[in-house]
Amino acid sequence: MDRLTPASFLPDAATAGHACSEFESPAAPTPQERLARIVRTIEQDIIPRLVRAHREPAAAPAAPAPATGVTTEDLSAFVPLILAPDDAGWQGLLEGLLAKGVPVEDIYLDLLSPVARELGRMWEEDRVAFSDVTVALGRMQRVMRTLSPAFGRSVDQPADGRRILLLPAPGEQHTFGLSIVAEFFRRAGWEVVGDTETRAADPAALVRREWFDVIGISAGIESRLDWLKSGISAVRNASRNRAIGVMVGGPVFVVNPERAGEVGADGTAADGRQAPVLAEQLLEQRLRRL
Repeated sequence: MDRLTPASFLPDAATAGHACSEFESPAAPTPQERLARIVRTIEQDIIPRLVRAHREPAAAPAAPAPATGVTTEDLSAFVPLILAPDDAGWQGLLEGLLAKGVPVEDIYLDLLSPVARELGRMWEEDRVAFSDVTVALGRMQRVMRTLSPAFGRSVDQPADGRRILLLPAPGEQHTFGLSIVAEFFRRAGWEVVGDTETRAADPAALVRREWFDVIGISAGIESRLDWLKSGISAVRNASRNRAIGVMVGGPVFVVNPERAGEVGADGTAADGRQAPVLAEQLLEQRLRRL
């Protein structure tokens, strides 16, 4: 399968409870990974709400003012505001962005994702209390609950048979970025499989049981690379779709994007916005080979 230009299509890594057969779980997470368990609650609590919310019919929104996007100043200001004792500051900044017509997808990718990563770094460096990060992430859940209906209004086409399985490598702890990527695939008309229960299963068993056009696997650290090599091989051997496309992502591929090919994947995309574009390219490659 032709390799596509690699980068990183998942802004964060994701988590699984355990793995079976070819997919053996790595060592237990270190204390530094405890924060990831909080990030995981975002996916477990809010993403099912996101899916339900953006599929509900909504009135057409009024035409916004020209968008200027999320700036570095917005990002720098949002971090202390989301950690502040009251809600007024971060709510005001968010309302200002929406009033300017900043697309919801930009707020997802250019504000919420980097803020979640920065909160993790701040906690690991002892610059913020664990309880404060917990409160901040809870507020970000509220932001996503508020934004999701607006994000989903542009979903106007059926899945049309396009199915993607999104999973973390076993032992990965973060799920915030994977959840955002799933939203972009749904918006592009894909059927997305990969809820909390599914993520604890053996990927090879899943692709053996059901048809998927593409599988996306995220990994956050280099120790997962050996697993990816064997895991991707097992997925290809087991898949009902003998030409299944394989995407990888996560922080490890940001630093060394060429490793996407080294682990046997077909490539990655720049971010959640580009991930469906890459998946479509993989489908086109498959059709050309038929």
